[in-house]
Amino acid sequence: MSDTQLEILASRAGLAVDWIDANGRPQRVAPQVLRAVLAGLGHPADDARQIEDSLQQLQQAQQTHQLPPLLTADVGQGLDLGHYFAPGTRCEVRLEDGSLLDLRLDADALLPGVLPVGYQQVSVDGQHFTLAVAPERCYSVADAVDQATPRAWGLSVQLYALRRSGDGGFGDTQALEELARVAGERGADALAISPLHAMFGSDTGRYSPYSPSSRLFLNSLYAAPGTLLGERAWRSAIDACGLGPQLQELERQPLVDWPRAAQARQQVLRALYEGFRQGEHPLHQDFASFRQAGGEALENHCRFEAIQAWRAARGESLDWREWPEAWRTPQSPALAQFAAEHGDAIGFHAFCQWLIARCLERVQSAARSSGMGIGLIADLAVGADGGGSQAWSRQDELLAELTVGAPPDILNRQGQGWGISAFSPEGLVRNGFHAFIEMLRANFAHAGGLRIDHVMGLQRLWVIPRGAPPGDGAYLYYPVDDLLRLLTLESHRHQAIVLGEDLGTVPDGLREKLSARAMLGMRVLLFEQEHGTHFRPILDWPDNALATTSTHDLPTLNGWWQGRDIDWSARLGLVDANGESHWREHRQREREGLRQALGRDPQNFREGSQEADQVVDASVRFLGHTRAPLVLLPLEDALGIDEQANLPGTLDSHPNWRRRLAGSSAGLLDDADAARRLELLACARQQAHERDR
Repeated sequence: MSDTQLEILASRAGLAVDWIDANGRPQRVAPQVLRAVLAGLGHPADDARQIEDSLQQLQQAQQTHQLPPLLTADVGQGLDLGHYFAPGTRCEVRLEDGSLLDLRLDADALLPGVLPVGYQQVSVDGQHFTLAVAPERCYSVADAVDQATPRAWGLSVQLYALRRSGDGGFGDTQALEELARVAGERGADALAISPLHAMFGSDTGRYSPYSPSSRLFLNSLYAAPGTLLGERAWRSAIDACGLGPQLQELERQPLVDWPRAAQARQQVLRALYEGFRQGEHPLHQDFASFRQAGGEALENHCRFEAIQAWRAARGESLDWREWPEAWRTPQSPALAQFAAEHGDAIGFHAFCQWLIARCLERVQSAARSSGMGIGLIADLAVGADGGGSQAWSRQDELLAELTVGAPPDILNRQGQGWGISAFSPEGLVRNGFHAFIEMLRANFAHAGGLRIDHVMGLQRLWVIPRGAPPGDGAYLYYPVDDLLRLLTLESHRHQAIVLGEDLGTVPDGLREKLSARAMLGMRVLLFEQEHGTHFRPILDWPDNALATTSTHDLPTLNGWWQGRDIDWSARLGLVDANGESHWREHRQREREGLRQALGRDPQNFREGSQEADQVVDASVRFLGHTRAPLVLLPLEDALGIDEQANLPGTLDSHPNWRRRLAGSSAGLLDDADAARRLELLACARQQAHERDR
């Protein structure tokens, strides 16, 4: 068998046969790995005949003169259609406002760059396509806060960690609304939250917000129905279920008990739905309108949830890839029959989506009315579970047989497997980027900003065959310029900023592309250092990235200073004694380097309080003085907490995604430490604005 032909096939399918690892060393993907990844992409390559057939199919698809459903262009730039049409060919364009333009391709077969921003319908020589015309840049922080040189600030929070009286064991939109109001009153312009993607209602043991069932819909557990339907209706539903004492007990716990709390919440939601649908309610029409607007996508998600519940009750697999053949595609007649027989169950899930959507709308409205220029910043996970709702409903655009992760590097010699699936580059093009656009719209819908987790995934992702170790993968490339144009267009339409989490190995040129479109990168204080002895000075921080002290996957600032992450890793056997010793020595050098950097400001380290508290205070002031357009302070660092939300490399040995904050969300910022640090940050931001304007 010819490895040369195999590598040609891999390259044409968008795979990198050769790549450079995080240590700068060249690597080559083994032939057997290429075959497995190609199979997951839908290009069989087990033998010479399969390779030849797959090559021919790819060549035919790539050389066709049939236009794809959607093309992208930058405003003011011509579109090269020379592959499809001759120069001078007549074109008719129907703009979004309904008006018609009669154009011709120029001498180079370019469609003139005269079309306005938006999705324009183009007809050329009997063929039709949508042209997505993107503005030059995204809606920016400067636009949001109406400052030419913005120096804004905000908070970030894990939603489940919030508390309020009657929350039933984890934070919800009512607690978030309370926090948004008090943060806005203190001058915050933004409140970044953990992902609210739809999870698996029939498997409450799966609760990592970065491994969702669908990024098109929301986790309805976070809804606070009392804010929409009235507290009396919610209390009545709780009483009808007899769950009052259990919910109070769950509320008192220091950690979220996801299985019990989620099951109890679902039981109360079902009782609430029964009362809602049987009685006369002034919001019936709003629910009906929501369901109609949700269309096929909402119906499919609700059917998926109903099928999973039906199968769970019988002890059968929840993974759609193991369902009976007749149920594996949403359009099958068998599923229509199921829907007809289980209308109430499907209606319940639609009701839950309506609740959470309307509750989230309330939070964003509260944030903006409290004075925030941006308001909520939603978090978009890099992928969705291959066995979940989004992969089932968008099978031609998601790669259910490949998972996403990271190749082996110096920090993780085994590599990382995240257990989620990503988009198919070919499927996106084939379907006019429909799944990508609908996902962006769903996540921009109730927010003033969007953080894109692992933004490098817009250019390339490390994909791994399902069941294979992380090292047996390859980089898959995406049409990054098309995706960035669509992201810019949707940001413009929703008047929402875009943040890209660009931590780790970033492909050459990507940061420049993001910056050119006013998409902010991300700089974390703990990473802005060289060899643990030299931290980047204040004025060397870039003005094209947000600044923050830490992230959900890193220790809090207090925890980092005390070495809590090292303690946990040693306790769980994630590092041996020799590695632990070297780590602690390196951490001591890092502490000295950070203290030296912070000590350049004479205002720091003048108090008599504990050194860790002074370091947090000084770090907050330090970030406030940077040129970052936006500083996000994690609530854990505002409060000086020493435990982190998630410890990468662990599942249940560390309480990932379960830690709760002490005190109610409405009073959190009255904590003496938090109040002092927010004042330090606000003052530093004001001083930076006056310095740089």
